[in-house]
Amino acid sequence: MGLLKEFRTFIIKGNAIDMAVGIIIGAAFGAVVKSLVDNIMMPPLGYLIGGVDFSAYSYQLTPALTAGSTHPITQVVIEKDVPAVVIGYGLFVNALITLVIQGFAVFMIVKSINWMKRREETIPAPATMPADVQLLTEIRDLLRERG
Repeated sequence: MGLLKEFRTFIIKGNAIDMAVGIIIGAAFGAVVKSLVDNIMMPPLGYLIGGVDFSAYSYQLTPALTAGSTHPITQVVIEKDVPAVVIGYGLFVNALITLVIQGFAVFMIVKSINWMKRREETIPAPATMPADVQLLTEIRDLLRERG
Protein backbone atom coordinates (compact mmCIF):
# COMPACT_ATOMS: atom_id res chain seq x y z
CA MET A 1 0.00 0.00 0.00
CA GLY A 2 2.94 2.35 0.67
CA LEU A 3 4.16 2.12 -2.92
CA LEU A 4 0.74 3.08 -4.29
CA LYS A 5 0.51 6.06 -1.93
CA GLU A 6 4.01 7.17 -2.85
CA PHE A 7 3.18 6.92 -6.57
CA ARG A 8 -0.01 8.95 -6.04
CA THR A 9 1.99 11.64 -4.23
CA PHE A 10 4.52 11.67 -7.06
CA ILE A 11 1.80 12.13 -9.68
CA ILE A 12 -0.11 14.80 -7.79
CA LYS A 13 2.67 16.82 -6.17
CA GLY A 14 5.58 16.07 -8.47
CA ASN A 15 6.31 17.43 -11.89
CA ALA A 16 4.82 14.42 -13.69
CA ILE A 17 1.86 16.39 -15.02
CA ASP A 18 4.11 19.23 -16.18
CA MET A 19 6.37 16.68 -17.85
CA ALA A 20 3.41 15.00 -19.59
CA VAL A 21 2.16 18.34 -20.91
CA GLY A 22 5.67 19.16 -22.12
CA ILE A 23 5.96 15.84 -23.93
CA ILE A 24 2.60 16.29 -25.66
CA ILE A 25 3.42 19.85 -26.73
CA GLY A 26 6.90 18.71 -27.79
CA ALA A 27 5.46 15.97 -29.98
CA ALA A 28 3.09 18.42 -31.64
CA PHE A 29 5.94 20.91 -32.09
CA GLY A 30 8.09 18.16 -33.61
CA ALA A 31 5.38 17.33 -36.14
CA VAL A 32 5.06 21.00 -37.10
CA VAL A 33 8.82 21.41 -37.54
CA LYS A 34 9.05 18.17 -39.56
CA SER A 35 6.30 19.43 -41.84
CA LEU A 36 8.06 22.79 -42.12
CA VAL A 37 11.30 21.11 -43.17
CA ASP A 38 9.80 18.47 -45.47
CA ASN A 39 7.12 20.59 -47.16
CA ILE A 40 8.32 24.20 -47.03
CA MET A 41 12.11 24.37 -46.67
CA MET A 42 13.40 21.37 -48.60
CA PRO A 43 11.46 21.83 -51.89
CA PRO A 44 12.85 25.34 -52.59
CA LEU A 45 16.32 24.21 -51.48
CA GLY A 46 16.07 21.24 -53.83
CA TYR A 47 14.88 23.56 -56.61
CA LEU A 48 17.82 25.92 -56.08
CA ILE A 49 20.27 23.01 -56.19
CA GLY A 50 18.70 21.76 -59.40
CA GLY A 51 15.41 19.98 -58.85
CA VAL A 52 16.75 17.70 -56.15
CA ASP A 53 14.37 15.87 -53.82
CA PHE A 54 16.48 15.15 -50.74
CA SER A 55 14.09 12.49 -49.46
CA ALA A 56 14.79 10.46 -52.61
CA TYR A 57 18.58 10.55 -52.14
CA SER A 58 19.83 7.09 -51.35
CA TYR A 59 22.64 4.66 -52.02
CA GLN A 60 21.75 1.16 -53.17
CA LEU A 61 23.97 -1.50 -51.61
CA THR A 62 22.38 -4.47 -53.36
CA PRO A 63 19.77 -4.64 -56.10
CA ALA A 64 16.36 -6.19 -55.60
CA LEU A 65 16.41 -9.92 -56.30
CA THR A 66 13.50 -11.79 -57.82
CA ALA A 67 12.51 -15.37 -57.10
CA GLY A 68 14.43 -17.81 -59.26
CA SER A 69 17.45 -15.54 -59.74
CA THR A 70 20.89 -16.28 -58.34
CA HIS A 71 22.29 -14.31 -55.42
CA PRO A 72 25.35 -12.40 -56.74
CA ILE A 73 27.58 -13.18 -53.74
CA THR A 74 26.50 -16.61 -52.47
CA GLN A 75 25.43 -17.96 -55.87
CA VAL A 76 22.34 -19.48 -54.23
CA VAL A 77 19.02 -19.55 -56.09
CA ILE A 78 16.57 -17.07 -54.50
CA GLU A 79 13.28 -18.69 -53.43
CA LYS A 80 11.28 -15.49 -52.91
CA ASP A 81 11.64 -11.83 -53.89
CA VAL A 82 14.18 -9.85 -51.85
CA PRO A 83 13.94 -6.05 -51.78
CA ALA A 84 16.98 -3.91 -52.51
CA VAL A 85 19.17 -2.88 -49.58
CA VAL A 86 19.25 0.92 -49.61
CA ILE A 87 20.83 3.57 -47.38
CA GLY A 88 18.44 6.55 -47.45
CA TYR A 89 20.81 9.39 -46.58
CA GLY A 90 18.42 12.00 -48.00
CA LEU A 91 15.95 11.22 -45.24
CA PHE A 92 18.82 11.58 -42.78
CA VAL A 93 19.59 15.05 -44.16
CA ASN A 94 15.93 16.01 -43.66
CA ALA A 95 16.03 14.68 -40.09
CA LEU A 96 19.27 16.55 -39.40
CA ILE A 97 17.80 19.84 -40.61
CA THR A 98 14.70 19.18 -38.47
CA LEU A 99 16.94 18.59 -35.44
CA VAL A 100 18.83 21.83 -36.01
CA ILE A 101 15.59 23.83 -36.33
CA GLN A 102 14.08 22.23 -33.22
CA GLY A 103 17.28 22.77 -31.27
CA PHE A 104 17.38 26.42 -32.32
CA ALA A 105 13.72 26.90 -31.37
CA VAL A 106 14.25 25.36 -27.94
CA PHE A 107 17.38 27.48 -27.49
CA MET A 108 15.43 30.65 -28.30
CA ILE A 109 12.63 29.68 -25.87
CA VAL A 110 15.10 28.99 -23.05
CA LYS A 111 17.00 32.19 -23.86
CA SER A 112 13.81 34.28 -23.69
CA ILE A 113 12.74 32.63 -20.42
CA ASN A 114 16.17 33.33 -18.89
CA TRP A 115 15.96 36.93 -20.12
CA MET A 116 12.55 37.37 -18.47
CA LYS A 117 13.86 35.86 -15.22
CA ARG A 118 16.85 38.20 -15.20
CA ARG A 119 14.56 41.13 -15.93
CA GLU A 120 12.32 40.23 -12.99
CA GLU A 121 15.38 39.94 -10.74
CA THR A 122 16.72 43.37 -11.75
CA ILE A 123 13.44 45.19 -11.08
CA PRO A 124 13.78 46.21 -7.45
CA ALA A 125 10.81 45.71 -5.20
CA PRO A 126 9.43 48.93 -3.76
CA ALA A 127 11.30 49.68 -0.59
CA THR A 128 9.16 49.47 2.52
CA MET A 129 9.79 52.00 5.21
CA PRO A 130 10.71 50.77 8.63
CA ALA A 131 7.80 50.81 11.07
CA ASP A 132 9.17 53.69 13.15
CA VAL A 133 9.70 55.91 10.08
CA GLN A 134 6.22 55.09 8.82
CA LEU A 135 4.73 55.96 12.22
CA LEU A 136 6.61 59.27 12.33
CA THR A 137 5.40 60.07 8.80
CA GLU A 138 1.79 59.43 9.83
CA ILE A 139 2.22 61.66 12.91
CA ARG A 140 3.69 64.42 10.73
CA ASP A 141 0.80 64.17 8.28
CA LEU A 142 -1.75 64.35 11.12
CA LEU A 143 -0.02 67.43 12.58
CA ARG A 144 -0.13 69.13 9.16
CA GLU A 145 -3.86 68.43 8.86
CA ARG A 146 -4.58 70.03 12.25
CA GLY A 147 -2.66 73.06 11.24
